[in-house]
Amino acid sequence: MTSHSAANQALFQWTGPNGLPQFDAVKDSDFAPAFDVALANHEAEIEAIAGNAEAATFVNTIVALEIAGDELSRVSSIFWNKAGSNTNETIQALEREIAPKMSRHYSKIGMNAQLFARIDALWEKRETLGLTTEEKRVLERHWKGFVRSGAKLAKDRQERLAAINEQLAGLGAKFGQNVLADEKNWSLALSSDEELAGIPAFLRDAMASAAKEKGLDAAYAVTLSRSIIEPFLTFSERRDLREQAFKAWVARGANGGKTDNIDIVKQTLALREEKAGLLGYESFAAYKLDDTMAKTPQAVNGLLTTVWEKAVARAREEEAELADLIREEGRNHEVSPWDWRHYAEKLRAQKFNFSEAELKPYLQLEKIIDACFDVATRLFGVHATEMKGVTGYHPDVRVFEIRDDKGALKAMFLGDYFARPSKRSGAWMSSFQSQHKLTLKNGVQGELPIIYNVCNFAKPAEGKPALLSLDDARTLFHEFGHALHGMLSDVTYPSVSGTGVSRDFVELPSQLYEHWLTVPEILSTYALHFETGQPMPKALLDKVLAAQTFNAGFSTVEYTSSALVDMAFHNRSKVSDPMAVQAEVLSSLSMPQSLVMRHATPHFQHVFSGDGYSAGYYSYMWSEVLDADAFAAFEESGNPFNAELARKLKENIYSSGGSVDPEAAYLAFRGKMPSPDAMLKKRGLI
Repeated sequence: MTSHSAANQALFQWTGPNGLPQFDAVKDSDFAPAFDVALANHEAEIEAIAGNAEAATFVNTIVALEIAGDELSRVSSIFWNKAGSNTNETIQALEREIAPKMSRHYSKIGMNAQLFARIDALWEKRETLGLTTEEKRVLERHWKGFVRSGAKLAKDRQERLAAINEQLAGLGAKFGQNVLADEKNWSLALSSDEELAGIPAFLRDAMASAAKEKGLDAAYAVTLSRSIIEPFLTFSERRDLREQAFKAWVARGANGGKTDNIDIVKQTLALREEKAGLLGYESFAAYKLDDTMAKTPQAVNGLLTTVWEKAVARAREEEAELADLIREEGRNHEVSPWDWRHYAEKLRAQKFNFSEAELKPYLQLEKIIDACFDVATRLFGVHATEMKGVTGYHPDVRVFEIRDDKGALKAMFLGDYFARPSKRSGAWMSSFQSQHKLTLKNGVQGELPIIYNVCNFAKPAEGKPALLSLDDARTLFHEFGHALHGMLSDVTYPSVSGTGVSRDFVELPSQLYEHWLTVPEILSTYALHFETGQPMPKALLDKVLAAQTFNAGFSTVEYTSSALVDMAFHNRSKVSDPMAVQAEVLSSLSMPQSLVMRHATPHFQHVFSGDGYSAGYYSYMWSEVLDADAFAAFEESGNPFNAELARKLKENIYSSGGSVDPEAAYLAFRGKMPSPDAMLKKRGLI
């Protein structure tokens, strides 16, 4: 084993409260030597497992693999958190170096013939080993992982696959950094009342904070943070400024020069196609879907096409209504993408007699966080307590203990809610540490989950509360649903802990949790006006609930077009011009000119900043079929907090991780598999 003397021990031994890392004891310069130590030690552990003179057993091979690499997991979790949430030039340079190095490391493990021989021997006699259901799943995961990593390939093909994986890792890191650079480097400075026409007070406050943070002379700034750009496009009366901001937003990653991502996309698609071919698949989509609930590109496209036909018909109806509104104002222009949100908001106010600006004062970040925690208490019997004064990885980060009804500590949770230039856009859940029950080499018996949520809400001016849109509030619930999937995990083995499930199942716990935001009992308790403390009036609450499917064509077309383009990229050969393929797909779909993809190709980070959702963006809708049906069970019972259903939900969905087959897990909860009808009804498309 390599000596730790060259590395900062704070990266390996976490001695903060309840086992948290001591974030303030780590400097950027500590990561490189720590990675060197951790990679070398993990390699030595792997060699020891592979070279074990004893015959392979589940314990000396699979369990040994499960607990190997603890140091690497620790330094990696802290580093990748920083790379995503609070990066800088030093971290970005190291990211470009570390991503390919990690790929090389794991390729070498996946192609270790001696190690695979041990795993393969266990796989061949798996039915005679007396394994539990979870152990069978863990063995299957390791065996399939090795096969999909090229363990059965000839040496020259293994070497090519390793080189491809290394290139892809570097391209993914660069893609994400380019998008962040474009977001960070653009802003629209505003000062005059004329430029601010239509902008409500909450948005002015956020824009003032953004201008101050960027050091601008102007009083206000529009940035490409979703929590500012979307409300600006919604409320600004200045069509010319909406157009300017919108075009900058959709051009991220496609501005030419060193941050342009189009060539990266082209290279990525070619390498993915070659990788799939090496592994015996007809396309990268077939490779990615082989280990999912959907199984095939045909099944995915079947669902997406069914939804698309209904969504685009609804969107055209919505567009016609917006065009009528534009004419009523005496304007002579078609509905452009920078008009849609603006006129949809006016149409909603007209149809339902309320606006986003009227709703927002009732959606305080603090209260919606409380609502997230209260729903978890009611459903799953867990309680959150903030640990004031405990240092997180950034001054904005808040730290919470999660305990059960008996007071036992179940998890640590960190919330990082506000946008900043050093944070990539979007919202996500991840972990510093996953739950398991194995005994580690240092003698520690099992580990508590340490989970975090990252969001990009607009930071309020000092002394003022952060106010959310309804979409922001849903995002908060969504990411906390993911967090609960990690925190409620109750499995033995780390590889199947928490969110260690198939990509098209992992969104079920998060999307399902969103439903409880709009349970009237929750909104009436936590939607309190930030100035008066009064609950949202019932008349407004009723309007909010009645308007839940308003603009459904817009939101569904935005999403589904992105998912269909993702599938097209990865289910065809030799994409020489990615933007031409995007245009071809959208044309074949008869995409309305007034709408755009939610994520255009040059900034489609789900798909190109790493491998996570490549040929997998459909997963949100696949999981939505499940979540709509799952919540219908509570609705059918007449009680959104039905105790027996909540018990089954926790036991079979939130706590079981990947220890059981996802279809079996869902059947154990619901007793049947769903059709898309509940999802289409939820979206208001049938």
